[in-house]
Amino acid sequence: MTNLDIIKRLYNDYTKRFVSKIALSVFFSLLVAGSTSAIAWLLDPAIKKIFVDKNQDLILIIPLAIVLAFSTKGISLYMARTTLIRVGQDVTKLIQFDLIKSIIKSDVEFVEKKHSGKFLAHLTYDIGMITNLVSGVILNIFKDTLTLIGLLGVMFYQNWRLALFAIIMIPFATLVARKLGKRIGKVTTEAQEKTGNLTSYLLEVFKNHKIIKIFQREKLEHVRANKFISELKEKITKINIVLTRSTPVMEALTGLMIAGLIYYAGKLIIKNEIEINNFFSFLAAMMLAYQPVRTLATLNMAVSQGLSAAKRVLPVIDYKNKVAEKNNAKFLEVEKGNIEFVNVQFKYNDEEKEILKSVNLKLNGGRMSSLVGHSGAGKSTILNLIPRFYDAVSGDILIDGNSIYDSSITSLRSNISLVSQDITLFDDTVKNNIAYAIDEAKDEEILEAAKLSFCDEFIKQMPNGINTLIGENGVRLSGGEKQRLSIARAMLKKSKIILLDEATSSLDADTESKIQEALNYLTKDRTTLVIAHRLSTIMNSNKIFVVDHGNIVAEGNHDDLIKTSSIYKNFYEKQLRKD
Repeated sequence: MTNLDIIKRLYNDYTKRFVSKIALSVFFSLLVAGSTSAIAWLLDPAIKKIFVDKNQDLILIIPLAIVLAFSTKGISLYMARTTLIRVGQDVTKLIQFDLIKSIIKSDVEFVEKKHSGKFLAHLTYDIGMITNLVSGVILNIFKDTLTLIGLLGVMFYQNWRLALFAIIMIPFATLVARKLGKRIGKVTTEAQEKTGNLTSYLLEVFKNHKIIKIFQREKLEHVRANKFISELKEKITKINIVLTRSTPVMEALTGLMIAGLIYYAGKLIIKNEIEINNFFSFLAAMMLAYQPVRTLATLNMAVSQGLSAAKRVLPVIDYKNKVAEKNNAKFLEVEKGNIEFVNVQFKYNDEEKEILKSVNLKLNGGRMSSLVGHSGAGKSTILNLIPRFYDAVSGDILIDGNSIYDSSITSLRSNISLVSQDITLFDDTVKNNIAYAIDEAKDEEILEAAKLSFCDEFIKQMPNGINTLIGENGVRLSGGEKQRLSIARAMLKKSKIILLDEATSSLDADTESKIQEALNYLTKDRTTLVIAHRLSTIMNSNKIFVVDHGNIVAEGNHDDLIKTSSIYKNFYEKQLRKD
């Protein structure tokens, strides 16, 4: 994507709708330019009429005109800036929403591959740069360009030869800024990366605060924090240094220009080719032009920063899911809930080894089936392929004889509930966390789901009952309470297919027994696939599949596998010794 493509994209998608407000800002910028030029021009009659000619009639009028010009400039500048500030914030909102929407819709693989800190850096640091490009740069382009044109007009009006001499510095300033602009884009990208690293580290500190305390690793974390902060400081310092590199050059050019101007103007005054009032008016216009020239000369740096940020953000917004449904995808109606894997192979990317080599299995509808195997054997991968969190490299997955790859993703996932060992809860009430499963769920349905998962036991003890806030990711709940709440959410949905990934891992024996009763109730007419390390939770499964190195190496019920599978028998004996 070229810089021109990015500018067109930002205009069409985000700024086009605010053209009227931008036009209003341009109008006020025109007033700024006019009033600034008027201030410089008024010095001519002020000196000549008041100080030279001693005209009593103008001694009050000219100062009032200068006050009016400054007031107009101030009010117009305020209006121009506030108008574009609002436009900038509107654009920020739009880009942030598009970015978050894209993240929510993106594949699981895409989100998991990129650390959350990087996304947060996009959301704050990068979008801030883009907003500055859209609002700040636009304001400066119009305001400073119009102001410079107006002041140049005053300068040429007073003396065209002096004006030509004065504008020599402009191409030099532009050349310096262009060279610095190329450097600033690279440094900004590096700073964004370090910002993402620091944000990621901070999120880890929040998540693992208790672990830091119990292992007394505060000093270690101080060292790590200092490392991330120092790296960011280094890049931010480099950015500011690059930004200020233009200062000595610009000051030197300005000094040379003023010195040369005074020398040349002095000669003209001595020859009576220019009057002193013309010179001071010209000098005032030139000094007022210094700021817009400097701003415009360094504008390339802000543009480089904004474009670099856009190159990082827009690909995330434009990300096309690898997991996508076909144009003619069918609505999946699940009746029995039979699930079949046919020669399914899977790996996370082209470089990695196969996670699943050639999996064939059948899950009977309305029954509980289980997966057993060592960590990394491929159990969770099998489970994650059913709702299409990932897509198989080859092979097919059928539900009631229909390929999930020929079905719409919405209809597929509407028939599936998931309870994972990685419990996900929201900073909301108990009620809303359960009701997250279904839009407009009735209170009695929510309470029934809570009862079936034995959440009612701890809900009764809460200050506001089911309307109690549970904090970020359920911080106010125990591990078992969190797990039961996530199970209640799955129960409310009443899906035909239920996926349980270590769903009882955080429960004590008594609670686990109660949950197992509820799950047994659900499996009377629903397909349930369970992953569990504790064999007590799956011994009564209709069918148990033993997974090893990406293959199904054995299947059967508990009694069969004790006799036929050494892997399963070994698992069982280890469990007996633990118990």
